[in-house]
Amino acid sequence: MVWFQLNGQFLFEFFKRNQFLMALMGVPISYLFLNATKYGVTYFEGQLWPQRMLGFTSGILIFTVLAYYMKGESMSLKTMISVFLAFVIVVLQVFMK
Repeated sequence: MVWFQLNGQFLFEFFKRNQFLMALMGVPISYLFLNATKYGVTYFEGQLWPQRMLGFTSGILIFTVLAYYMKGESMSLKTMISVFLAFVIVVLQVFMK
C-alpha cells in the first residue's frame, strides 16, 4: 500500500491529481503499521530490533518487485546484491534466536 501511495503518482493520473486523497491513505496504512509492529514485537518476545529489521528488509524486497513489474525498472548488479543482502537479513532474523 505504501508503495502505491508514494509512487502511484508516476504511474496513474488519478494518483497524481488527488494528492490529498493519497495523503489520507496514510491513516489506514499507519493503523496497519501499528498492528504489525505490535504483533512483531510479541512474536520476538518483546524485542524491537528483529521486527524492525524484518520491516525494513521486507520493504526493500517489495519495493524491488513492484518497481520491476509496475514501472519496468531493471536491476543493476548493485541492486541485486542489496536485495540478496536484504533476504539474508530476513533469514537471520527469522531463524536465529
